[in-house]
Amino acid sequence: MDSHHRGGIPSLDAAGASSSFLDFVTATNPALLPFGRSLPAGQLPATPHGTTIVALTFAGGVLMAGDRRATMGTMIANRHIEKVFPADRYSVLGIAGTAGIAIDIVRLFQVELEHYEKIEGTQLSLEGKANRLGAMIRANLPMALQGLSVVPLFAGVETGGSEGRLYSYDVTGGRYAELEHHSVGSGSVFARGALKKLWRPDLDQDSAVAVAVEALVDASDDDSATGGPDLVRKLWPVVYVVTDDDGATRVPPETLAPVVQAIVDRRTAEGREA
Repeated sequence: MDSHHRGGIPSLDAAGASSSFLDFVTATNPALLPFGRSLPAGQLPATPHGTTIVALTFAGGVLMAGDRRATMGTMIANRHIEKVFPADRYSVLGIAGTAGIAIDIVRLFQVELEHYEKIEGTQLSLEGKANRLGAMIRANLPMALQGLSVVPLFAGVETGGSEGRLYSYDVTGGRYAELEHHSVGSGSVFARGALKKLWRPDLDQDSAVAVAVEALVDASDDDSATGGPDLVRKLWPVVYVVTDDDGATRVPPETLAPVVQAIVDRRTAEGREA
């Protein structure tokens, strides 16, 4: 079946069964990519942006969490947005920046990793995954220069290992290994300050969840673009834990609710303003 009858997606045979889905689409139909279009001259309208993402290691794995707010200028565009996603079985990806393009890049990255595994019969190493993501962010640079930037945070464990690893990026696709914990997004400076005080090398999984949620609460206190836990709407952060035993798993709302309540109760009892 030719590309016209397949919605513009050419046959894999045309790309020589490349192990990179990004290279395949770039060579055959780059207009299908989220960053494969050129924008006309003019001023961009306000677009939804997502913040804030935190990630930290703990004894046995790595955790990533994101708040639920997307903003558009001074407006709250969405209170339910999800900014943390499983990339594959042993890694997770958080996004900050232009929400629409960021979510498309997440989906493309998920397909990239799945495609590689099907073609090669094995998973990419964690560092290899981090490099592939950097290539996608680098490809988005023309869009970033026009105001549509995406800055991800990537974390995971190597298959057969228990040590969590974190990677941050800049808009040019530069990749940086982070130690212990990191945060991106407009509230990251406040979240990072909380992480520095709360993180310990001997954190267990439950304690790591509490630290991540409290860091996001601190960020929401000082950054208007970061949404804190919503006790009225029962909206909690999106939290993923990655371990070698269970892979990437989402922490359920019934687990997060008492964690949030404990933070609120403690701060209320202490009479804290922030």
